[in-house]
Amino acid sequence: MRTTYNPGRVAGFWYLLLIILGPLRLMYIPRKLFVSGDAAATIRNIATHETLFKAGIIVDLAGVVVLVLMTLAFYKLFAQVDRHLALQVVAFGGIMPALIHFAGVVSDLAALMVVRGADFLAVFSKDQQDALAILFLKLRNHENTAAEILWGVWLFPLAILIYRSRFAPRFLSVWLTLAGLGWIALSVTAVLWPASYETLLRNAQPALVGEVALTLWLVIKGAKTAAVHDAAA
Repeated sequence: MRTTYNPGRVAGFWYLLLIILGPLRLMYIPRKLFVSGDAAATIRNIATHETLFKAGIIVDLAGVVVLVLMTLAFYKLFAQVDRHLALQVVAFGGIMPALIHFAGVVSDLAALMVVRGADFLAVFSKDQQDALAILFLKLRNHENTAAEILWGVWLFPLAILIYRSRFAPRFLSVWLTLAGLGWIALSVTAVLWPASYETLLRNAQPALVGEVALTLWLVIKGAKTAAVHDAAA
């Protein structure tokens, strides 16, 4: 049976994989291991469940690769619609956040090194080592805050491309725009009003789900390059 290559469905499957991988380090591990306001308990949890913490690091690395492959699939799908917007999708949605996530992995590895008690850290007391590990974990959170801007910005050129190509319902492009605004608002709030971040995150969920809606559309319906180009033309 002959199969037809469908770049829209390829992008959708990469997107779906990213949605599955992302919550492990961003949500599950912090809830499982991190104890707010108690550095010693957090360090004990990481030491006890080191395999889980390292699994989060491996998933992060895999997620970076998936992220770049996903945006390249979008580029292949939309390059003939508007090459400059397609390049923005790759830059803002793939390359730049990938670099930030790699830095986040380094922060996690640094925290793990402190938890293991490297010999050269013997000059610090146990409390100081715990504080140093928490510093690296908090630095990782700040790297996520920086990445959220890009999680939002890349959705704008993607939304325009979807709107122009008409391969999907146009309400998805509007939904993606709202999701982009939501991520940017979350990043700004984390910097200026961190106490309000969790409240905003809960309230922003209906907008952020727009990415899930697009993913499901791509996986189910897909899109072929020629069809997208013809629709845009």
